[in-house]
Amino acid sequence: MAVRRRWGDPMLGNASPDVGLVGIAQDYLRSRPWLPGHWFFPAGAGPPPPRPDEQLGIDIAAAYDAAPQSGDQRTAELYKLLTRENLAQFEAVTAAGVKVLPWRKPGQPYADSADLRRSFHTTGTLRVFLTRHGHGDDGEAGSHPLRGRSTVEAAGIPFAHNDVFRAVHDIFGHCMFDNSFGVRGEFAAAYCHLLMYPPPLHPLLFTEQVAQICWFFYGPHLLDARGLPRRAGDPGYVAPRDRPYPPQKWALLDRELLDRYLTLFDSRENS
Repeated sequence: MAVRRRWGDPMLGNASPDVGLVGIAQDYLRSRPWLPGHWFFPAGAGPPPPRPDEQLGIDIAAAYDAAPQSGDQRTAELYKLLTRENLAQFEAVTAAGVKVLPWRKPGQPYADSADLRRSFHTTGTLRVFLTRHGHGDDGEAGSHPLRGRSTVEAAGIPFAHNDVFRAVHDIFGHCMFDNSFGVRGEFAAAYCHLLMYPPPLHPLLFTEQVAQICWFFYGPHLLDARGLPRRAGDPGYVAPRDRPYPPQKWALLDRELLDRYLTLFDSRENS
C-alpha cells in the first residue's frame, strides 16, 4: 500500500552500504534462520544491480491495472503474516537505536531519495509520512489490510500497519544500500527487502512494492499508441511529479511475473 512520495530521482550508483544497517539485518536474519535469505548480507555486499527490462515493467503494470481491487481469504491471511514480520523488523531496528518518528509538518519529510538517505545516514532517524495523511484515517481498516492500526506508537502518534511497513522498507530497502526512488532503485530496494521475508510472502510483497512501482512508471495511461512509455518531449508525456499514484490493490499477480523479476538479479544475467 504505497504512501505518496516523490518518485523518479536518479540512482546514485554503487554507493557504500550502511554497515550499521547491514549489521542489524545480519542479526535479524540470524534470529530467523528459516529465511532462505540469511546468507544475503555479507559485510559490505549488496545485490547485483537489476538488469534493465522495460518490457517486464510494462507487463507488470498491465497485470496490476487489470487485477481486482481485493484478494481472497488466503491473501488476507498472508497480510496477517506480513504485519507480524514487519513488526519484528521494526522492533529490531528500534532496539538497535534507530529512531522512527512521524512527520508532522506540511508536505513530505524528504525532497527525494537522496535527501532521505543523506538525512538518515547523518541522524539515524527516519521520518514517516503517515498513511492517514495520504489515504485518510488509519484507525479504520478500510478496504486494504494494511490500513488497520498497529501496536506501534511514536511521539504519541499511533502507526498504521502501512506506516510500519513503509518504515522498514525505507530502512532496509533504500537506506541500507542507497537505492533510489527511480525504477532500478525501487527494483533493487524491493529485492533487498524481499529476502528478509519468508517465501510465502514474496508474491504479496511483489504486488505491494514492484507492481505499484511499475504502474507508476509504465501504467497503460502512460503509454503511447505503440504501447511504449512516452518520453519527455513526447505528446501526452506526464512528468513523475504530476502522475497519479497507484490504486491500492491487494490481489496477487501471476507468479510468472515475479519469477521474471527475480531473474533481473541473477549475476549470470548481469555479467
